[in-house]
Amino acid sequence: MENAVSVITGGTGGLGREVAQRFADRGHRLAITYLVPSEADEVEERLGLPEDRLLLKRVDCTDSEAVGSFIKETATRFGGINVLACLIGGWAGGRDVQETDDVRFDRMIDLNLRSTFNACRAALPYLRDAEWGRIIMIGSRAAVEPPGGQAMYNVAKAGVIALARTIAEEVNDTEVTANVVLPSLIDTPAFREVVPFANYVDWPTPQQIAAVIDFLGSPDSGVINGAAIPVYGKA
Repeated sequence: MENAVSVITGGTGGLGREVAQRFADRGHRLAITYLVPSEADEVEERLGLPEDRLLLKRVDCTDSEAVGSFIKETATRFGGINVLACLIGGWAGGRDVQETDDVRFDRMIDLNLRSTFNACRAALPYLRDAEWGRIIMIGSRAAVEPPGGQAMYNVAKAGVIALARTIAEEVNDTEVTANVVLPSLIDTPAFREVVPFANYVDWPTPQQIAAVIDFLGSPDSGVINGAAIPVYGKA
């Protein structure tokens, strides 16, 4: 896996930085998108990679042209792409279907589904051209066990599962695979703010979920394609 090229969208968040660290430890060359400059600075310092192994760029992944340009830049700079980890996402809820407005619905679709679709569409030609390729997406338990009051999030994450399985069928005769992991709640500061009185002991950590993504992003995971993998912990 040394010198493999990995793209991580949303690679500066709580989960993204753990995935980036694991890929870096394996010798990958990394291309990471971010939106918050201070987070990018922290990740750059933490990874400590030379310029020929790291590309950090501010990219709005809901913008298909911006994502396409970033993917092309990555492939040109590093000579191809082997792994795409789509880690961008966000939660909003608290409204029944009849109370859900267009703005909030569109935001959840853009953030959770469109950003993932844009990255996959742009990266697939390069993944197909590589000796091996892996796509890992982030879904949610809510996609398969949808609670009330957050239809816009449930629908967006269900779309991510459908996207992963569709791509898996389309690349079934290649060395590319596409899978999706389904967290419940992830023990990050952001989620603790959303659910301030929960029992965090039962939540899976970013490190634990990153370990699953790390395996799915390796050549050894080629037997897994089109899977939706629960990573619920005991939450």
